[in-house]
Amino acid sequence: MDLNRKVAIVTGAARGLGREYVCCLAAAGAAVIAADQRDCSETVTEVEAAGGRALGLELDVADSQSTQAMADAAVDAFGRIDVLINNAALYGSLKGGRFEDITDAEWDACMAVNVKGIWNCCKAVVPVMRKAGVGGSIINISSLAAVYGTPFTLHYTTSKAAVIGITRSLARELGRDWIRVNTIAPSCVLTDGTDEFFGAKSDRAKQVIASGQALQKNLKTRDLAGTVLYLASDASRFVTGQTIMVDGGTVLL
Repeated sequence: MDLNRKVAIVTGAARGLGREYVCCLAAAGAAVIAADQRDCSETVTEVEAAGGRALGLELDVADSQSTQAMADAAVDAFGRIDVLINNAALYGSLKGGRFEDITDAEWDACMAVNVKGIWNCCKAVVPVMRKAGVGGSIINISSLAAVYGTPFTLHYTTSKAAVIGITRSLARELGRDWIRVNTIAPSCVLTDGTDEFFGAKSDRAKQVIASGQALQKNLKTRDLAGTVLYLASDASRFVTGQTIMVDGGTVLL
């Protein structure tokens, strides 16, 4: 996919899937803003070592001033924004368990990042896309959990179901501006966040998840790259409001 002359923002870009998205977009020719609460210097270094362009930013998606500063920095650095990937999410740090045992604080934190964070990022970026007048692509990251109905993770599952609702509603609202909005819903991906979430049960959990797939192997971060590039590029210019499952054939829509 050719993304030359496009500018992309990836949130949650310091590690795991976010870093993969930054690197694959940059390799396709895009200039990329890598934003995260964590330090993104390793992500930026990897991109620059491969000859790409990237700028690392500190970002709190739950803070609208921070997301606005991110959009302003992107325009200052590269002049425009064509692609937004809403990848930042609370996952690894969450505690699984029965729904009645989830604390108010953890529920609220999950919604603030995983749901409000997408709203904040879109509020900051969409006006830039509108002003340019050439459309754009917003790619939200949901999860298999939202479609499958994963038990013992009600806060996370609910937040990722909300991502699909945001995607469908925004796709209709922003279509007149030719801003496309789609969701990718991956299965369990081999990342540090996955290991953190499942803890001592990680190996067993990944085995069980893979056994329920038609393609019985856990996803690696690079397995999401092709779908991201497709949705970021003009190859998907008539695709909007969709949830694309990248789950090895767990849920067949």
